[in-house]
Amino acid sequence: ASPAVGSRHASAVEAIAGATAQGDHVVAIRLARPHGTLLTDLELPILRADQAMSPPAPDGSLDGLGPYAIDRVSPGELRLVPAVDGALPRPAHPVILRVVHDENARALRLEAGRADVAVNLVSPTLLPAIASRPDLGVASRPGANLTYIVVDEEHPPLDDARFRRALSMAIDRATLCATLLGGHAQPAGGLIAPAHWAHADTSPLPFDSAAARSVFGESRRRMTLLTSTERLRGDIARVIAQELADAGVEVDVVPLELGTMIARLNGGDFDLAILQLPEMTEPNVLRRFLHGAFVPPVGANRGRVRDATLDAMLDEGDRTSDPEARRAIYARLEAFERDAMHLVPLWYEDQVVVTSVRARSFVPSAEGRWLGLAVLP
Repeated sequence: ASPAVGSRHASAVEAIAGATAQGDHVVAIRLARPHGTLLTDLELPILRADQAMSPPAPDGSLDGLGPYAIDRVSPGELRLVPAVDGALPRPAHPVILRVVHDENARALRLEAGRADVAVNLVSPTLLPAIASRPDLGVASRPGANLTYIVVDEEHPPLDDARFRRALSMAIDRATLCATLLGGHAQPAGGLIAPAHWAHADTSPLPFDSAAARSVFGESRRRMTLLTSTERLRGDIARVIAQELADAGVEVDVVPLELGTMIARLNGGDFDLAILQLPEMTEPNVLRRFLHGAFVPPVGANRGRVRDATLDAMLDEGDRTSDPEARRAIYARLEAFERDAMHLVPLWYEDQVVVTSVRARSFVPSAEGRWLGLAVLP
C-alpha cells in the first residue's frame, strides 16, 4: 500500500489496518472495516520488504512463496526454476515462458516440438488441424471469464441505458460463438460465468436487430470500437461493427496494442471497447470495474459508471462474509445490470490449451491460471 512501492494492487489491501508477526509462520491481520474477501486479496504477490522498497535486481530475481523462482529475465523470455524453499511441492521441471506475438509462429513452434503449452493462444479455426496430430493434444474447460463491451458513459447517447441495451440487442452472440469462436464459448446472460460459484442462472441476452434499430432511430453519431491487434479479436470486432451498422450505428474499428489501448481507455478517448475479465476468482473484482470510486486513475471503471444503487450493492458484497448471503447480493446485482447494462456482456470463453505429449496432463483452471505446470511429471 505504500506510495513508495507504487504497486497497482495498492487498493486491494486498503481494508487492512495492520499486520503483526506472531512467530515465524503466523501473522495477525487487523481490518480497518468489515471486508469479506481478505483471503482472495492475499493471493496477490507478496515480497520481502527490502525487495519491495528497492529497485529491481539486474537479473530479475525475486524471493517468493510459489513453486518457482525467477532464474533469468531477457527480452521476450522468462526462465523459472523450481524453488528450493517454496510453500508448495517442488516442481520436477524448470519452465521457460516465451512471448510469441504471431499466431502462425506459435502454431509452427508447437508443431515443430519447440513449445509444450499454449493457453488460449491458438484460434479455434486452427484447433481441428492441431488436434489431428498425434504429437499434440487439445483440451478445454468452461472458463470463469467474461468478454464484454465497455462503453464510455460520458459520451452521449451512451449515458442512456436504453441505448446501451439496444447495443446489446444488435449483437448476434450465438452465431459468433458457433463460428469465429469455434463453439469454445457460450453467449453471456450476465457478468458472472456459469463456472463461477456466484453465477445467477439467467438466460442469454436476446438478439433483435429490428428492436435495436427502433431505439437507435436517426442517431448518426459515428463511434469508435477499440480492440486488440490479435487477428481473431479483430475479426470479431469487425463482425460486431457490421451488426451495429445493420441496426443503424456506424462504428470504426480501431485495433491497438495493449498499452496504447489501456492508455486510451484510462483517458476516456473511446466510445466502445471489447475487453475481457480473464480471472473472475472473486466477484468483488466487479467493484474495481463498476464502482464510482474506481474511475481511472484510481481503478478500472473505464466506462465512468456512476450509479449510487450499483455502488451500494458492490459495497454490500465487499463487506459481507457469508457465502450464501454474498451469492444473493450478486444475484440482485446481475438482475439490476441486465437492465442498466453498464457493461455489455458478450460471452464466456472456454479455457483452451494445446500441449505436447510430455505436457498432455496439463489443464488450466477455470480462471486460466497455470499452476498446473508445477505438477507436470
